[in-house]
Amino acid sequence: MKLLEGKVAIITGAARGIGEAVALKFAEHGANIAFTFVSDNSVEKANALVDKITALGVKAKAYKSNASDFAASEIFVADVLTTFGQIDICVNNAGISKDNLLLRMTPEQWDEVMQVNLKSVFNMTKQVIKPMMKAKNGSIINMSSVIGEMGNAGQCSYAASKAGVIGFTKSIAKELGSRNIRCNAIAPGFVETDMTNYLNDGDGADKYKSMIPLGRFASGEDIANVCLFLACDMGSYVTGQTISACGGMNI
Repeated sequence: MKLLEGKVAIITGAARGIGEAVALKFAEHGANIAFTFVSDNSVEKANALVDKITALGVKAKAYKSNASDFAASEIFVADVLTTFGQIDICVNNAGISKDNLLLRMTPEQWDEVMQVNLKSVFNMTKQVIKPMMKAKNGSIINMSSVIGEMGNAGQCSYAASKAGVIGFTKSIAKELGSRNIRCNAIAPGFVETDMTNYLNDGDGADKYKSMIPLGRFASGEDIANVCLFLACDMGSYVTGQTISACGGMNI
């Protein structure tokens, strides 16, 4: 049974990691996919993902577009509407970390994390709500982090940006619930992606796994499965919530 048959999903930052896993999971369930990437180094990966998605029998298009740039987001969403005709789901997944102790953190490092992790969520959400309001239907899924719930030394900018995503999510859910538009956040713990590869150096992985009741890092598919629930009709009465997909790390 395909849970997203005929839907159109936008996913930011999807050339790899969690975004790629979400794109493939949605495509497996019948959704047409429009996704963004930023780096020229990701062109090959983005094209490969388009091939994987279309092999599943749905449409896909990759866009080199920066979600943290408002004008670029406006152009991107307009093109998606022209190409696909609708937008049913938006997954705001683009994110970075610039970890440093506050004592050593520069204003530029702080601003870059806020721009990518938080402002991109504003930019994309503002663009997609108009077609969703017209259709009186939509699901917006914002990628937060367990660090946004717990905080972590050396990650004040990352934690603040991801906590901001949670507050934004709750507010948008209240604004748009009457239009049948749902807005939820997911707070992953440690996920096996390029961003967390450094944890495998030395005994780092074992140290962090010892903090997780389930005793392992998440796979991209673990997070994609939560996204699928929130995107499809199974999650039709869930809005304004933050689902902690962290293996129990925040207990």
